[in-house]
Amino acid sequence: MTHFPWLTTIILFPIAAALLIPFIPDKDGKTVRWYSLIVSLIDFAAIVYAFYRGYDFSNPNLQLVESYPWVPALDLNWSVGADGLAMPLVILTGFVTTLAVMAAWPVTFKPKLFYFLMLAMYGGQIAVFAVQDMLLFFLVWELELVPVYLILSIWGGKKRLYAATKFILYTAGGSLFILVAGLTMAFYGDTTTFDMSAIAAKDYPLTLQLFLYGAFLIAYGVKLPIFPLHTWLPDAHGEATAPAHMLLAGILLKMGGYALFRMNMGMLPDAHAVFAPVLVILGVVNIVYAALTSFAQRNLKRKIAYSSISHMGFVLIGLGSFTDLGTSGALLQMISHGLIGASLFFMVGATYDRTHTLMLDEMGGVGQRMKKVFAMWTTCSLASLALPGMSGFVAELMVFVGFATSDAYSTTFKAIVVFLAAVGVILTPIYLLSMLREMLYGPENKELVSHQALVDAEPREVFIIACLMVPVIGIGFYPKLVTQIYDATTAKLVVMARKSVPSLVNQVALTPETAAIAPAPTIQ
Repeated sequence: MTHFPWLTTIILFPIAAALLIPFIPDKDGKTVRWYSLIVSLIDFAAIVYAFYRGYDFSNPNLQLVESYPWVPALDLNWSVGADGLAMPLVILTGFVTTLAVMAAWPVTFKPKLFYFLMLAMYGGQIAVFAVQDMLLFFLVWELELVPVYLILSIWGGKKRLYAATKFILYTAGGSLFILVAGLTMAFYGDTTTFDMSAIAAKDYPLTLQLFLYGAFLIAYGVKLPIFPLHTWLPDAHGEATAPAHMLLAGILLKMGGYALFRMNMGMLPDAHAVFAPVLVILGVVNIVYAALTSFAQRNLKRKIAYSSISHMGFVLIGLGSFTDLGTSGALLQMISHGLIGASLFFMVGATYDRTHTLMLDEMGGVGQRMKKVFAMWTTCSLASLALPGMSGFVAELMVFVGFATSDAYSTTFKAIVVFLAAVGVILTPIYLLSMLREMLYGPENKELVSHQALVDAEPREVFIIACLMVPVIGIGFYPKLVTQIYDATTAKLVVMARKSVPSLVNQVALTPETAAIAPAPTIQ
């Protein structure tokens, strides 16, 4: 079993199962939804088993590695593997996507096509995190966009075509930068290779590194998303259905963060030392700008969408911190937000199914008739505002402390960044608690109550939220549950990044042995 191609199977199984959906005899979608859920559960079980049997926490390098020749003349291979960066996100993908399939239970319009796209996305999302070939990475990155576009454009709201078109233009446009930068790295030097490890080992001049880093930053900044490349996200969330919400917030945004870790920080460390202050500043802008914008939104979906943009700003600050704690916190924030964001958007969908409105002005007092929905909304919102004892608190605290104790920046710069980020943290409970007050508390909207059946949450919905909140609370009380998966890998990345700072600031030459213990000089 040690030689079994686990990652290849985990990627291809849901895709192959999706191809069988057109042949399933089913008129009302009941059979195909059970089929899709069983496939999702089997694939998630395979992910957990492969992780349990084949993953070593102390190994910072790629594990579960598989490589098969594809185009030998170009050194192009089907190459997959998982290290501390990829493994937790692969598990997160399997977990959230399986719950998203369960959240899609009410879908009755073209159910075969819908579940076909869901299963295709399942395999495509895992492939993005697992592939270790640059050209293959670009292909799966692009192919993964197609199901999202179709789900938005067919099952979305009134402005679904506008939102889907904007999504594909932004993300496909950003992908061009991946192709240009990836091909440049592959063909640079005496050898042509698409293997990511071989590409990372090449010696690029600083000028070229800066160009490559900027190209990747634009491409992955669209997906993360980073201000001002974020405008597609509120529109996409504004028109998406609950399962699409869960995948957008829980998985797709994490692809941008993962790629920044893998390629920008891991492959271009010298350029990362130059761009790190820029990442930190962009992170602060994300946090404050999106928090203020979320506060002003009256549409429930757009409010939560801007909240997601704000929370992803902590990833950028941790990414540029040059500390183990800050970098670990950034990755934990991605995992935490994947769970919390999916839960919030699922609750948005559940609420809309009952009230048929997204405007806070048209709600009010609905918690009186939907006590389970009231409890679920409150729990998810407290998780999002980083209540102590939940994963968001631990992740944001790690980023704050990691950046504040970094020796790579001046005290003034750190003080300004921490202060502004703290402003965003303070705004978060204000707009989330005011949202709960307007939606759940106060007098009932008589017109809404008279026209809509405000039934309470059904067992399936309670189960989905419980599944998402259990790891959120578990991580909040015992963060090592997740951090031990990637600590060895992030520590290796930080050593590499810190080694690059002296070469750019004071031209201090460090050996690999001394780089691990030598402090980075101050970036003014």
